[in-house]
Amino acid sequence: MENVEKVIWGIIGAGDVCERKSAPAMYKTPFSEVKTVMRRNAEKAEDFAKRHGINNWTTDVNDLLNDPEINAIYIATPPDSHAELTLKAAKAGKAVYVEKPMANSVEECETMIQACRDANVPLFVAYYRRTLPGFLKVKELIENGSLGEIRGVNIEMYKPVSDRDLQGDDTNWRINPDIAGGGYFHDLASHQLDYLDFLFGKITQVNGISANQAGLYKSDDIVTATFRFENGVVGSGIWCFTTDKSSEKDSIRIIGSQGELSFNCFGDPMTIHVKSSISGEQTLHFLHEQPIQQHLVQAIVNELRGVGEWPHIGMSGVRATAVMEEITKKLL
Repeated sequence: MENVEKVIWGIIGAGDVCERKSAPAMYKTPFSEVKTVMRRNAEKAEDFAKRHGINNWTTDVNDLLNDPEINAIYIATPPDSHAELTLKAAKAGKAVYVEKPMANSVEECETMIQACRDANVPLFVAYYRRTLPGFLKVKELIENGSLGEIRGVNIEMYKPVSDRDLQGDDTNWRINPDIAGGGYFHDLASHQLDYLDFLFGKITQVNGISANQAGLYKSDDIVTATFRFENGVVGSGIWCFTTDKSSEKDSIRIIGSQGELSFNCFGDPMTIHVKSSISGEQTLHFLHEQPIQQHLVQAIVNELRGVGEWPHIGMSGVRATAVMEEITKKLL
């Protein structure tokens, strides 16, 4: 795909993520605009377009794919449709930016990657924590030796049951494995695992256990895992989505030979606690700029315009999916 002068977006799937995190970033970024938004519900598509100052809306994805002015497609639908829509966008010669998780299986991810390679179009995945200042600060502290040599990392995530979980809300697709590929683990841990990939490289060994303990929905609600990165760092994690409010926790802890740091992956502000025999103790707070995908969208726009570089073709996205797939596989 040749460099473009301006990125003209077509959006497929105008839901909550698109509302708050991505669409505003696309029309607020220089040399970037949203031309058309697509949603199956006409009333909601029209309402979204009007509120965001987008001139065109549609219920037909082909209106975006067949528009010669649109040169980039943002796919913000649930994961079960990511592969199908990516293949269509690639065939139409559009750059592809797809929400996370990249797809419901490694096989689907690989078909997406191959389709974009064959069409010579870039494929980006919305793991935007790689661009946020707080997460870049963690990377800086690791790389400048503040913690010494990194030994290990531990993830803890405990979340209480929501009213939607108790009511069996059919619109809550994140707990439907047929749509989401799994449950809350796939939705949330994908961000954490991708970010650790950003810090330490590819995970080369992984084992896990997942189960449905509470029986509130079809997907597993508790997951544990151990893993090792290609650089030798080892890690572990536990995710439980049916705890009491008093147990709620969101923490990633990184242990080094001369110190440690911990931080929350979700929520605002991001707080980093550092204890180091080299640099002492400090607590850093980072308020996330809104819309939160702005930094990543800017990087993608720069790449498509040929004035910057950002990794694409979905390689990091498929690695996160592969790790989750391996953690949650069931052995008979």
